[in-house]
Amino acid sequence: MYFLTTQDINDLARELQKTHAVYGPQVNAQTGQVFFDLLAESDLPDLEAAIPSMPVKEILFPQMERILKYSYDTQAQSVTLEKQYGEKLKVLFGLRPCDLAGIQCLDRFFLGQEFVDDVYLAHRRQSILITNTCTRPWDQCFCVCTHTGPAADEGFDLDLTRLDDGYLVQVGSEKGQALADTHGWATAERRRLAEKAAVVDRCVERFPDQAKDNKAWISRAMNRITTGFVKHEIWEYIGQQCFECGACSFVCPSCSCFNIEDVTLCGDSCERLRTRDSCSFSGYTRMAGDHNPRAPVEDRRNKRFFCKLSYTQSKKYLRPGCVGCGRCQLVCPGDIGLPNVVQYIRRETTE
Repeated sequence: MYFLTTQDINDLARELQKTHAVYGPQVNAQTGQVFFDLLAESDLPDLEAAIPSMPVKEILFPQMERILKYSYDTQAQSVTLEKQYGEKLKVLFGLRPCDLAGIQCLDRFFLGQEFVDDVYLAHRRQSILITNTCTRPWDQCFCVCTHTGPAADEGFDLDLTRLDDGYLVQVGSEKGQALADTHGWATAERRRLAEKAAVVDRCVERFPDQAKDNKAWISRAMNRITTGFVKHEIWEYIGQQCFECGACSFVCPSCSCFNIEDVTLCGDSCERLRTRDSCSFSGYTRMAGDHNPRAPVEDRRNKRFFCKLSYTQSKKYLRPGCVGCGRCQLVCPGDIGLPNVVQYIRRETTE
């Protein structure tokens, strides 16, 4: 553990910008929205900003990414392949704990199973993750229900907690320790841990009053979804509300579905694109011959919430698929973000 002043944190960000692409939270002056974006040379991460409007996974798992370019020489009958994704050093500076939990889900999906995704690995192994403990909840937050906040427990390289007179910095990896050793930071006193605990406790106490948009106590809903005791009428109602727009998938930090497309360029060249997909789309499960085993929208909504809340998925990810950020609630035009769906299911169990 180390103790740094606000100036020390700013100096660290500027120092990292010399060798890395540094991403951090920034507030748009016109709209007030928060975006986690590449910092310009003169910019610093706004560590007091709210949760970003879009998930941080955009940096490691972009919505569209060119992963391969290839061309076929018809005369020589040979194929030339060229990798398009790069291994650029990057720092995610000021991650909220819920977004870190989303990255951990992506890690287990792309890297923790039988096959390793080389494209995601190229992004991930060159990244430094610096988390930022939440000192207050925002309207849509329910991370206390998914055990993803207000503070991060693991998975970070460095973790920052704002105290009254500076920042407590905790090391979580060899990368983080290397940064600490390089800069020669002052070791923090043990009493600083108690100060951090007090900050986290105060944040949790503020949830009932400040996290007004969400009351997503999900344990009962997880039990009902896992055991299949949700009435079909509930899924039908949820399906009727769905616009099949895919917005919930695109703003979810843990959604990992994607599609691969080959696009023909000029001449004999083609490029291979990876684009994010969504189980909301009617074509998501369409098979050869145009057969679709999940044609009704309620079947696809069922699958989404099973993915987020079932014990089966929790076993695979070692945590629920939902990280409690509340973004799906904000963007859903049909008002069936995960917190509302949890309410529908819990209301059914009490009838």
